[in-house]
Amino acid sequence: MPQREVKPTRSELLEIKKRIKLTKSGYKILKMKRDGLILEFFKILEQAKVVREKVTKNYETAMEKIAVADAVDGVIAVKSAAYALKTKPEIQLRSKNIMGLVVPEIEANSIRTPMDQRGYGVVGTSVYIDEAAKAFEDLVESVIEAAEIETTMKKLLDEIEKTKRRVNALEFKVIPELQEAEAFIRLRLEEMERENTFRLKRVKQKAKA
Repeated sequence: MPQREVKPTRSELLEIKKRIKLTKSGYKILKMKRDGLILEFFKILEQAKVVREKVTKNYETAMEKIAVADAVDGVIAVKSAAYALKTKPEIQLRSKNIMGLVVPEIEANSIRTPMDQRGYGVVGTSVYIDEAAKAFEDLVESVIEAAEIETTMKKLLDEIEKTKRRVNALEFKVIPELQEAEAFIRLRLEEMERENTFRLKRVKQKAKA
């Protein structure tokens, strides 16, 4: 706050002191929010590590199972079984609140299909196709879980960065400027008081003379 914009009056001093108090209070709240968000982020990060490993493992398993099914039943039989499936995964998006931040909550339906409802003849296919189908259902489940966690992590990171910028602005710019303005007003008021006292003394001396 440039000093030339500050009026050196007692009412302005009171106003500045109120603003400093409110700003410091807001600063503390934002710091608590930032620290809380960081803690939440590290909790989610641990979950993300587990889910990423799960996705990788499920992907490798699914690739192995489909390769075996291709080798035993043939690529055409595997593709025919895949096209026979009528149900499709359904995604429902909801939201939850983490320290005032809205993050997605994903619920998936119809990922797992019973063997007798997959659309292809059980007699005409081998167990390897069933194993491949189950492996890909596991993979889809883990991918959806990873999508929810990764999105939450991104939103948390964005909010942490935004909150950190606001905390830094208050700590290093707004509060120091307000304190500087308060000090300037106090100094000017003291100078004006000394000048008034000096003038009063001069008037009294002249009156006595």
